[in-house]
Amino acid sequence: MTGSTQPSGFDPSRLDAIRAQLAQPRASQPSAGPRVPSGPAPNRPLPAPANRRERQQPVPWLQAAIVIVGFTALLYLVEFIDGLTDHRLDHGGIEPRTVDGLWGILFAPVLHASWNHLAANTIPLLILGFLVLLSGVGRGIWATAIIWLIAGAGTWLTGGAHTVHLGASSLIFGWLTFLIVRGLFTRKLIQIFIGLAVLAFYGSLLWGVLPGNVGISWQGHLFGAIGGVIAAWIVSADARESRKKQKALPAL
Repeated sequence: MTGSTQPSGFDPSRLDAIRAQLAQPRASQPSAGPRVPSGPAPNRPLPAPANRRERQQPVPWLQAAIVIVGFTALLYLVEFIDGLTDHRLDHGGIEPRTVDGLWGILFAPVLHASWNHLAANTIPLLILGFLVLLSGVGRGIWATAIIWLIAGAGTWLTGGAHTVHLGASSLIFGWLTFLIVRGLFTRKLIQIFIGLAVLAFYGSLLWGVLPGNVGISWQGHLFGAIGGVIAAWIVSADARESRKKQKALPAL
């Protein structure tokens, strides 16, 4: 019987196409990639939304408020303990030009002669301390440390013989001048505005750096104010350096 042996409708070219496709390397075929389960894996925490992470960032004004309120509470606690010990802690103040009086440089700002003394310092302490810390707690603490040491050392060197100097007023005067002059060094408008406002409300306190009332440590006030200016200069070093670099850039 003569005729073709291929079944009806058979196309040899289709068989060649199938063979060519099978001969291609498997790597050349597109990969579907790993399959990700549609639901969350068991015991695996879900990533926090972006807005939740932002809410976890510390708020500057809240940080500043917590620190200054905590420091003020510490002063009240120390005064309470001082009252229980018949005011023995007051001997830890600065005794000028004595070896034991050197310890007062560290402890004098947290000691007060009476509750009235502490109460008189409380409001300016809270307001000025908050404003100093508002631009950054770390920066504010660094400025406070500079004021603390300069005020204490200056009082120890120049205070009257056989006197004891204590109280947070040295910090208050340091924070006062720090806030007044800081904007002049940084050239930031908001800090200049804060300095002018502080000068308007508390500028009259600066008369306390002059000798006058008996029993008032004008030396602590004076060197606290000096320490505030020095602290403002040191803390603003990055802003002044940045300003110098901008001035050095060639004009386009």
